[in-house]
Amino acid sequence: MNPSVIHPIRTDEDYRTALARVREIFHAPDDSPEADELEVLTILVHDYEQRTVTWGPSDPVDAIKFAMERLNLRPRDLVPYLGASSRVAEILGRRRSLTVEMIRKLHEGLGIPFESLIGASS
Repeated sequence: MNPSVIHPIRTDEDYRTALARVREIFHAPDDSPEADELEVLTILVHDYEQRTVTWGPSDPVDAIKFAMERLNLRPRDLVPYLGASSRVAEILGRRRSLTVEMIRKLHEGLGIPFESLIGASS
């Protein structure tokens, strides 16, 4: 996706291209043009997913792992959303539950639906 031309996501190809660009600019500094682009792309990706993906009830950890796979993230990439790497391991290992703040950050940053993050206790 050309960073200077952002357009609606209408096809699976558009979707894959947008996700690839999200991966490229995922760690952009907050005050950069890439951060603005990332914000717009995540909104477009979320909108496309809401229109095309059937989200069933899910376990919060499964939802996080699905997002990790979709965005090609590693556990260390979750530190900004969940805290220290030890906390990430606890959450992914189902030894700790998500807090409201973690849920908010995961929803805003990775586009995981609130419904999936609030699902059954982790």
